[in-house]
Amino acid sequence: MQALLDHLGRGFEQGCIEFATTDGRVWTLGRGVPRVRLRLRDAGVLRRMLWNPALRFGEAWMDGEWTPEGCTLREVLAVATRLWAWLEARRRGSRWRHLRARIEEFNTPLRARRNVAHHYDLDDALYRQFLDADLHYSCAYFARAEMSLEQAQQEKCALIARKLDFSPDSAVLDIGCGWGSLALYLAAHHGARVTGITLSQAQLDLARERARARGLADRVEFRLEDYRQTQGRYDAIVSVGMFEHVGRPQYRTFFAKLATLLKPDGSALLHTIGRSSPPGVGNPWIRKYIFPGGYIPAASEILPAIESSGLVLCDLEVWRRHYARTLAEWQRRFERAELPPTLDARFRRMWDFYLLASEASFIHGDLVVFQAQLAHRNDRLPLTRDYLYR
Repeated sequence: MQALLDHLGRGFEQGCIEFATTDGRVWTLGRGVPRVRLRLRDAGVLRRMLWNPALRFGEAWMDGEWTPEGCTLREVLAVATRLWAWLEARRRGSRWRHLRARIEEFNTPLRARRNVAHHYDLDDALYRQFLDADLHYSCAYFARAEMSLEQAQQEKCALIARKLDFSPDSAVLDIGCGWGSLALYLAAHHGARVTGITLSQAQLDLARERARARGLADRVEFRLEDYRQTQGRYDAIVSVGMFEHVGRPQYRTFFAKLATLLKPDGSALLHTIGRSSPPGVGNPWIRKYIFPGGYIPAASEILPAIESSGLVLCDLEVWRRHYARTLAEWQRRFERAELPPTLDARFRRMWDFYLLASEASFIHGDLVVFQAQLAHRNDRLPLTRDYLYR
């Protein structure tokens, strides 16, 4: 097995992973520092992981087949993330892997609904324990270093409102509205009339309940609806953390629909996780256990779809480490969370891995956040960014 590990990690010098068994055997992958060690249940664990490292590594953790020794899971995933990015750069040319990934991303309305339910129709009590008080499940904006998660999420909403540049009483569409957090903010703080759409029944029920409790039911309407079925015209359109679920085969459809729904003098904002590297295939463990049908796009995959829609890209901002800090805070809170009875210890290990691997991908990998401002005219928004930061 050492020969196979040497072949797999030849040229990788950004860290080393040691695999140790209770009988004293040790195998190494990679060179350099940091150096982390995994205690394996038996040698068969390593053999199984090597068949498909990107998938089996996380599965073996979920099943308790390895544990960090003398280090933390966060430290292990820091090295593993660097290794994965390095391997991906070497394997990017595989046509079969790209074809398979695109087939998995072919999200019909029915399939999209099923994919969303897999992640978002979990018990609301889970999300309440690690998200901020207003239930924002997307990257916060830490405008100042001392900000709490709650403050940074409110700052994100305020910045989005300024980027949309709409007037009070404007009709705003929120595509992928989650539990209604941004929609309720825009209605309460900026006087918008908001329509929020989601594919999650659990999110819809709670969003409607929150609107009634805040006395905003007359200004905010939430619907269980696929963006492809949405009708009407809107002064502003926003989509935060939803585009990652669209899938590449639907990109042109998505932006063409935005162009149809947006009024001639309207403005739109797309907020999505993206990659700073060229297009890839996505992580198979994340696809299987966390976000089936999802894909993190490169800018080079988003821009052609915008161009074909006839919309104008007015501005593109890249957030780099904001999501890493958001995820670190979520994981800190998740560690203290008491899971609902329906979620077992394997689920906790899975989500520990998900949150920490995602954080590592924003620090040591290629993940960023894109915020793209769109309009029908290139003079719709102010000439400089000064209006966003006054």
